[in-house]
Amino acid sequence: VYINDGAHVKPGDIAFEVEGSVRSLLQTERVMLNIMQRMSGIATTTARYQERLAGLKAKVLDTRKTTPGMRMLEKEAVKIGGGSNHRIGLLEMSLIKDNHVDFYGGIQQAVDAAKKYCRETGRDLKIELEVRNTDEINQALAAGVDRIMLDNFTPERTREAVALIAGRTEIESSGGITIDTLRQYGEAGVDFISVGALTHSVKGLDMSFKAC
Repeated sequence: VYINDGAHVKPGDIAFEVEGSVRSLLQTERVMLNIMQRMSGIATTTARYQERLAGLKAKVLDTRKTTPGMRMLEKEAVKIGGGSNHRIGLLEMSLIKDNHVDFYGGIQQAVDAAKKYCRETGRDLKIELEVRNTDEINQALAAGVDRIMLDNFTPERTREAVALIAGRTEIESSGGITIDTLRQYGEAGVDFISVGALTHSVKGLDMSFKAC
């Protein structure tokens, strides 16, 4: 191995050399390249996003919008790129989204159901709630959640929401945030910014596997 995970690279760099039978090398070539190219692309993209937040407290998070069967590798690539993992799945945090709220008949009912589940199963899970407006923010604060997700808020609305929430619970921005708008959300004062594009639409790094 010549280049370790997380190291910056340039065209022409050699990551590693391998030895083996011709058959074994050809059998594993495409799988190895597919995984390395994709994970390197995720790490590189994550690094670019996190660099945009230099000097701010906000952290870039991945989402569960991952390739089926590849979640653990893709989330590790996000960490290698300097980002943070939101959660692996529901076993690590309860996320109450708009559909949950609507099906349960309200924010308080949905949060109460999540807390009841934790009590009955002996789980110690944080509860995050997705909100769509100021009224839902106030309801979320009253319900006692651990994190509020501002879904599809503009940077201006985010600043207003942060002024209302700051110091009372964690704040996350999510929904349609691009690398061009990322810093605006960070400057609004949120703690986390989740970006599905880190894993669902990333471009792989150009790599090749050559005989020598």
